[in-house]
Amino acid sequence: MENVGLVLEGGGMRGLYTAGILDFFMEKNLYFPYVIGVSMGACNATSYLSRQIGRNKNVTIKYINDPRYIGYRNFLKCRSIFGIDFMYNEIPYRLEPFDFDTFFSCKEKFVIVATDCNTGKPIYFNKDEHKDILTIVRASSSLPFISPIVKYKDMCLLDGGISDSIPINKSIKDGNNKNVIILTRPKGYRKEPFKGKRILRRVYSNYDGLINSIENRYRMYNATLDYIEKLEKEKKVIVIRPKGNLKVGRIEKNKEKLQALYKTGYEDAKRQYEEVIKWIMM
Repeated sequence: MENVGLVLEGGGMRGLYTAGILDFFMEKNLYFPYVIGVSMGACNATSYLSRQIGRNKNVTIKYINDPRYIGYRNFLKCRSIFGIDFMYNEIPYRLEPFDFDTFFSCKEKFVIVATDCNTGKPIYFNKDEHKDILTIVRASSSLPFISPIVKYKDMCLLDGGISDSIPINKSIKDGNNKNVIILTRPKGYRKEPFKGKRILRRVYSNYDGLINSIENRYRMYNATLDYIEKLEKEKKVIVIRPKGNLKVGRIEKNKEKLQALYKTGYEDAKRQYEEVIKWIMM
């Protein structure tokens, strides 16, 4: 399998849909030579490439009601609703150990998308060029307003979805003429314009590029969806997406809803698996 990419959208807790799909792919030993992920999509990709079936599900659902994971008290410690030390130290090193050796030795290319706060443009990090992978994943997943800016080397970074929510163009630019895209919104969804411009300009007054990207994100996102639907009609991509509104928030804490979402992704992957394999081999 050559020149085939796997493109993973973010979406916060909606990413459990993606986790179900990737677990099914792992059970079938289906690994794409190129993987690019944004935000929760990047988080899911790490456990996919480390070959750890069920880890993404456990990391999210098992600890979702632990105040160290998500809780407003975390603002006192790290200016984030998410417990940064718990998520990126306690969980991967002790509670749900991440297999760093398998991850870094895997042959697949993995690209993580983050947003440069100064320019508002996407930055693409290749796992083979950066060893501090958890910091990069954290940057890609750091949502504006509820997470602090992540400093990495000489860069100030936030959520990759701000500047490149569904990085299909990057995958194509990197030479992939076929792509499987996993979305966390149903067909027909379109993003609305950002409404909190006043608070945006107050909070990020030193980052004009970031402000511009957040204000125009809906245009970029919707244009990308239009392009994906065009590629779909041309049989250049296969899209796996939920059929209906998932009714799961970005910071959903209802375990039953999250379990159901994971199962939906798993079943959708099972249903489309043969189609994906035939299309890849064409």
